[in-house]
Amino acid sequence: MGFKKKQMLGFGLILLFLAILLSFMMFTLNNLKSSMTEIVENRYEKVQASMEIRQLFSRSDREILFAANDANKEERAESLEIINENHSLIESKIAGLSGSLNKAKAKQLLKEFETQYASYSITEAEIIQKIKSGNSSDNLSSLMDDQREKRTKVISTMDEFKDYQEGVMKDTLSNSKQTYEDMIGFVIFAVILSILVISVTVVWMIRSTSKDLQSITKVIKNIDFKNLSVIPRIPVRTTDEIGDIAKSFNEMADSLEIYNQKEKDFTEKISEQNWIQTRVADIATMYQRIVDVEVLADRFITRLAPMMGASIGAFYVKRGEGVDMRFVKLASFAGDGEDSGRREFRLGEGLIGQCALEKKSKIIEDIPEDFQLVTTGLGEVNPKSIVIAPVVFEDEVVAMVELASLEAFTKLQKTFLSQVLDTLGITINNVEGRMEIERLLKESQAQTEELQAQSEELQSQSEEMQAQSEELQTQAEELRMINEQLEERNRETEEKSKELQVAKLNLEKQAEELKLSSKYKSEFMANMSHELRTPLNSILILSEMLSDPNDSKLNEEQQEFARVINSSGQDLLTLINDILDLSKVEVGKLEVVFDEMNLSELPDLLHRNFDHVAKKKNIDFIIEKSKNVPDIFFTDEQRFQQILKNLLSNAFKFTEKGSVSVQIKKADEENVAQWIQTKGASNWVEIKVTDTGIGISKDKQKLIFEAFQQGDGATMRKYGGTGLGLSICREFAKLLGGWVIVDSEEGQGSTFTFFIPSMPEGFKNVDEAIAASPEVAAANHDAAPFGDQGEPDAGMMDEEDRDKAKPFCNKTVLVVDDDHRNIFALKNALKHEGMEILTAENGFECLELLEKGNNIDVILMDIMMPGMDGYETMTRIREQSKFEDLPIIALTAKAMKGDREKCLKAGASDYVSKPLKLDQLLSVLRVWLTN
Repeated sequence: MGFKKKQMLGFGLILLFLAILLSFMMFTLNNLKSSMTEIVENRYEKVQASMEIRQLFSRSDREILFAANDANKEERAESLEIINENHSLIESKIAGLSGSLNKAKAKQLLKEFETQYASYSITEAEIIQKIKSGNSSDNLSSLMDDQREKRTKVISTMDEFKDYQEGVMKDTLSNSKQTYEDMIGFVIFAVILSILVISVTVVWMIRSTSKDLQSITKVIKNIDFKNLSVIPRIPVRTTDEIGDIAKSFNEMADSLEIYNQKEKDFTEKISEQNWIQTRVADIATMYQRIVDVEVLADRFITRLAPMMGASIGAFYVKRGEGVDMRFVKLASFAGDGEDSGRREFRLGEGLIGQCALEKKSKIIEDIPEDFQLVTTGLGEVNPKSIVIAPVVFEDEVVAMVELASLEAFTKLQKTFLSQVLDTLGITINNVEGRMEIERLLKESQAQTEELQAQSEELQSQSEEMQAQSEELQTQAEELRMINEQLEERNRETEEKSKELQVAKLNLEKQAEELKLSSKYKSEFMANMSHELRTPLNSILILSEMLSDPNDSKLNEEQQEFARVINSSGQDLLTLINDILDLSKVEVGKLEVVFDEMNLSELPDLLHRNFDHVAKKKNIDFIIEKSKNVPDIFFTDEQRFQQILKNLLSNAFKFTEKGSVSVQIKKADEENVAQWIQTKGASNWVEIKVTDTGIGISKDKQKLIFEAFQQGDGATMRKYGGTGLGLSICREFAKLLGGWVIVDSEEGQGSTFTFFIPSMPEGFKNVDEAIAASPEVAAANHDAAPFGDQGEPDAGMMDEEDRDKAKPFCNKTVLVVDDDHRNIFALKNALKHEGMEILTAENGFECLELLEKGNNIDVILMDIMMPGMDGYETMTRIREQSKFEDLPIIALTAKAMKGDREKCLKAGASDYVSKPLKLDQLLSVLRVWLTN
C-alpha cells in the first residue's frame, strides 16, 4: 500500500470517528435544546399567563367590592370601566392558553376554568347592572355572596392549573438533566474510543513509513557537504512517495555534482581574472607621475617581466616619421650588457619588424638551439617560448615589447599581456604629450623673457625719440622766430639777405629731418609692432588652448600656469597698443572722424559694460543724465567712448568700497573757457566720473596725465597698470576739441571732468589727426568702441546658428607663414576644430601646393614673408581664374594705415591682425566657409 493511501486510510478512520462523535453530540444537544425550549417557551409562559389571569381576576373583584360599597358616582364609573377592560383581557388570555395547550389534563382544567369564569361573569354582570341602577349594598348582599362563592371556585381552578403546569415544567427539567448526564458519559466514552482508534492508526502509519525514512536519513547524514563532487545515492525499494523522494534525491545529487564542477570552473576563472586585474592595476598605478618615456620604458619592462614569468625582455619605442621611422630600444630586463637584443629596427626588419608592420602579436614555441641565451650566474640556458607584441595607439604602432621565458607562456599570461598593452599606448602618448608641453612651456617662457627685454628696450627708445621730437619742435620754433627776424632785417638791409637765405635752407633741411625722423619713428613702431606681435600671437593661441579645461590634458596647476601666460601676454598686448596709440597722437598720424552719435543711449551703454564690474567689487554704480543734454551730438564716437572707458576703468580699479558715479549734463561755456578755447562748437557737454577710492594728492594731479606715470610707486605695485590711460584720455580729448581735469583729495576719492564739444563741421584747422580706419581698430582691440563688444551683428548670429553644423569638419586650410611658431599654433588650434592643415613658408611654396591640385577650402596668408610676400602671392593667385572664389584671409602683425585696403586690393577676402584671437579667427573662417 502506498504512503499516500496509508495516510488517506488512517486519516479517513480518524475523520469517521470524529464525524460519529459529532453527530451524537449534535443529536444530544438538540434534545437538550428541545427540553429547554419546552420549559422556557411553553411551560413557563403558561404559568406566567395563569398568574396574569389570576391577577386580573383579583383586581376585577376588588373593583366590584369598591364600586358596591365605597365609591361615589364618578369612581364607580371608573371602576366599572376597569372591570370591563380586565374582563376583555382575561378572555384574550384564556383564548391564548387554549391554543397552546398540548396536555389533556391541562385542557380539562382550562375548560373548567372557562365554565366557572363564565358563571362568575354572569353574576358579575348582574352586580354591575344593579350598581348602575343605584341599588344599595344591602340589596346586593345575596349577589355578593354568590359572587364570592364562584370567585373561590375560579381561583381554586386557576391555582390547580398553575400547579399542574409547574409540575410538568419540573418533570421536563429533570429529563433534561438526565439527558445531559447521558451525553457527558457518551462523549467521554467516544473520546476514549477515538483516542484509541487514532493512536492505533498513527502507530500503523508511522511503523509502515519509518523504515524507508530511516534509510533516506542515513544516506543524507553520510553526505560530505565540504566535498559535493561525490554524493551517495539512496536505494529505491518502493514505488510510493518515499520511492519518489529517493529518486528525486538521486537526481538532485546528480545536479549538485554538476553544479559543483561548474562552480569550481567559475571560481578558477574569477581567480584568473582577479590575478589579471590586480596586476593591471599595479602597472596602471606605476604609470602615475612618470613624465619621461625612458623612465616609463624601464619601469614597465622591469615590472612586466616578472609578472609574465619572463627571464629576459626588451622594450622598443617609435622614433621619427615616414622613411625615417624606426624603433629604438629604451629598456631591457635581465639583458647581457649591450649585446642583449637589437638596438633598433625598422618596419619589416626581422620578426619583430614584421609584427610591427602587421600590428599583430606573435608567439614562438619552436626555438632553435643557437638562439639568444638566457644568462644566469651559473651559466646560460635557451628560452622555451618568445612573445613579440606591438603597442598600438589610434591604429598606429608606438612601441614593441619582446619577452622570452624558460617555460611556455600560459593562456592567462597572454591575456594579461594583451590587457596591459591596451592601455600602454595611451600612457606613452600622454607621457610624450607632457614632454612636448614642457618643452613648449620652457620655450614660451624664454620667449616671454625675450619679449619683456624687447619691451623695455622699446620703452627706452620711445622715451629717447620723444625727447628728440620735443627738441626738434623747439628747434623748429626757434627757426620760425629766426625766419621772422630775417624777414624784418631783409626789409632793413639787403646785406643780410645771404645770411637769411642760408638760414632758410637750414630751416628746410631741419624740417625735412623732422619729417624723416617722424617717418622713421612710424616705421620703427610698425616694425616693432610686427616683431612683438608675431611671437606674442603663438604665445596667446597656445596658452589659450592649454588653459581650456575641456580640451587640455594638463592638470589644474599646469592649466593655471597657461592662464597666467595668457594673461601676461594680454597685458603685454595692451601695453603695446597703448604705446602705439600715444606715439600716433604725438607724431600726428591719427585722424578723427566727426559724425553723429546718440547721447541718449550712453547710460544704457555704460551700464551694460560696467554693471558686472560693480557687482563683482560690491560697489554702487550710479549714472545721472540731465534732461537738457542734447540727444544728437557730433564727435568721434570711437575716441569718445575710449575716453569714458579709461576713466571708468580707473575709477573701478582704485575704488574698493563705496560707489562710482557718472553725471552727464550740458556744460557752461564760460566755465569751459577757463580750460580751453570754445570757438566752433555748437554746444558743450560735461561728464563727471566720481569715485570714493584712494584719491590723488595735490602734488601728483598733474603728474598722472603724463605717459607711464601713476600717483606713486606703491599705487603701481598694488593696482598695476602702465600709467598710459589718463595720458591717452587727455590727448584724445584734445584731438576732439575737449579737455580732462581732475579734482581729488587723497583718501576721499576723485572726480574727473571731461569737457567735450559738439562739432557738426569738425575741426577745420586740424590737418593731421587720428585715423579711425578698420585696420587700426583691428590692430588696437582696446581702442574699439566698447559698446559694440557685447552686441554681435546679424551675420554673427547666423554664424552661431550654423556652428551646430560643424562647418570646419573635413575642410582643408593652407597656412602660409614663415614663422614656425605661428604655424605650430595655428595647426594645433585648427586641427582641434576638425580641419585638415597644409603649410607653406613663403609665396612660392603656396603656389606650388595650389598647382598640385590640393582641394583647399581657405588660405590663411601672412603678409611679411621672405622671397615672395603676401601681397604678390595673393595677386598671382587671383590672376588664375580657377582661384577667383577661393577665400584668402590676410594675417599681419604690422597693421599700418592703408594695410587693409592694400590687402583687399591684392586679392584678400578678409583681413585679421596679429596677435590673433582664436574666437575672432574662427568666426571669420566660419563666415567664409559657410558662404
